[in-house]
Amino acid sequence: MKIIVLSLWVSGAGTTFASIFGIALGAVVALTDFRGKKVVLAFLNTWMALPAVVIGLLVYLLLKRNGPMGALGLLYSPGAMMMAQAILATPILAVLTTSALQEKGRRIIDTAHSLGAGWIMTCMTVVREARFAVITAVLTGFSRVIGETGMTMMVGGNIKGLTRVMTTTIALETMKGNFEIGITLGIVLIIVALIINLAIQLIRRVQP
Repeated sequence: MKIIVLSLWVSGAGTTFASIFGIALGAVVALTDFRGKKVVLAFLNTWMALPAVVIGLLVYLLLKRNGPMGALGLLYSPGAMMMAQAILATPILAVLTTSALQEKGRRIIDTAHSLGAGWIMTCMTVVREARFAVITAVLTGFSRVIGETGMTMMVGGNIKGLTRVMTTTIALETMKGNFEIGITLGIVLIIVALIINLAIQLIRRVQP
């Protein structure tokens, strides 16, 4: 149970941090016209396609003892895992938010401007109107990070009682031949994935 709770906590926190930056970035890209917009979109899509182990390596190099952020002492801690998962989920949220807001944004922007709304209020209005699509993006980001193994093990260390989560436990116990634990946690992950998928389908049904 401690492993399951830690998995949900780390992935939930990582997705929350990613949502703060990803949704804001997606809103800016979708609702503003600026030079280099296509370059930013290309960068986000490239970032989204990066293998998770590459992100894990970058975070490891940042957090190792003689790295730029080594003084924080985050390596091999839940904080390092949250950081890596947030970096992994951010482009997913940004790209999906951009797509959702571009579909609904123009009409809402024109209406908000006609009513005298400022830029910040306009962005908040568009995000609120596209909230179901944004929530779907958040759930998609969460489902991506909670199933990650290599990156999480790289920066977390898979330390018993501290950074051992469901995916890393499944990998470890399977190598040790303890298939019962691996299968049990695998079933839990499948249930989590099923709940997320059902939530996404429900959101799509109620979305206006």
